[in-house]
Amino acid sequence: MKKILIISYYWPPSGGAGVQRWLKFAKYLPEFGYEPIVLTVDENYASYPQKDESLLDEASSIETYKTKTFELYSLYSSMKKDKQIPYGGFSNEAEPNLVQKIARAARGNLFIPDPRKGWNKYALAKAKELIKKHNIEVVITTSPPHSTQLIGLELKKSFNSIFWIADLRDPWTDIYFYDKFYPSKIARKIDSDYEKDVINNADKIITVSDSIKQILAKRYNVENKIKVLANGFDETDFGAELFNNIKKNIEIVYTGTLTNDYPLNEIIELAKNNPKLIFRFIGSSPIEFIEHLKKENLSDRFIFEKAIPHNEITKKMVDAGILLLLIPKVPQNEGILTGKLFEYIGSRTPILAIGPTKSDAKKIIEETNSGFFFNYENSNEINTSTIEKLLSNTSNNEYKNYSRRNLTKQLVKMIKD
Repeated sequence: MKKILIISYYWPPSGGAGVQRWLKFAKYLPEFGYEPIVLTVDENYASYPQKDESLLDEASSIETYKTKTFELYSLYSSMKKDKQIPYGGFSNEAEPNLVQKIARAARGNLFIPDPRKGWNKYALAKAKELIKKHNIEVVITTSPPHSTQLIGLELKKSFNSIFWIADLRDPWTDIYFYDKFYPSKIARKIDSDYEKDVINNADKIITVSDSIKQILAKRYNVENKIKVLANGFDETDFGAELFNNIKKNIEIVYTGTLTNDYPLNEIIELAKNNPKLIFRFIGSSPIEFIEHLKKENLSDRFIFEKAIPHNEITKKMVDAGILLLLIPKVPQNEGILTGKLFEYIGSRTPILAIGPTKSDAKKIIEETNSGFFFNYENSNEINTSTIEKLLSNTSNNEYKNYSRRNLTKQLVKMIKD
């Protein structure tokens, strides 16, 4: 069985969609003739925005090596009263104060491409050791953090014979919250050069959506080497026992990170137009949104919970009456395909989505008949009749295309091609 080295900063006990992607690929790779070896950071030194120890059992059977790191995010968090590591988009922070603005500027101009590059020295040394020891021919680096891609770049220079796949789960210099780091022109140039070197030197680039692929292909003229490999859902996470004797509630449930860039006003109008609806948000939500709900006298119909373990999230998805998908109002948002979209699809619970007109998410929801998609402009048309129709909606069999097993099969084909 051939061995593949997967280099990922995020790995259990870290939580989040980025962990799910490669945890699941690693789970199914042996079925297709490849043995995964994972290189990650020691959780005792890491800085995770969230943890999910329920994933540890699934990761325990995968050969994993961990190294120490020098975490620059610890300096940032030390400046905050709550000491929290920021989520992507800073969703767990209110409007930044002066100290936070200075810290963000330091992150955007001194720690390029990101503060977690302190791991690279340790990871690079261990990766070289593993490649030699196991005669590894295929190396996969996944980001964010995008500094992980620089590990792959150095490995390619040292071992030209390896086949290097760079997996970009999110855009790099095009990410919607990039300007929140206040980067200078020089910082942008350095970061762009890093991105260019990775794109040009990787043997294959993987992205999660067609729109992200087109941005990179057009900029770097490398369309032939960029492939789309979507996120997905694991059928074993939605076992038959979850679907037995289900009594659906009438809540509209949203899971994951929420920031001020999301269509929050549209949700407020949705609540006003449908006074019987109850909303449950599980994850991180901005304080400004919660305060706005209070002013509108809507707080009694909105429930906010902290992030919960993945195995509990899947049950919440199945139990929900409707699952809410929101796409932030940011530049180039057509290609945003969050991991939760596919788990929503796997739960077979109807999806109510609000986003841009030309959205990759809209195409997938329509392809699988998983729910209704509304543009920002016409979301005010969602009424009682819409909700009733949605509650009786049933997806088709196309949803199976996004199972983790089928996606791993696609990954293996990309490697062999």
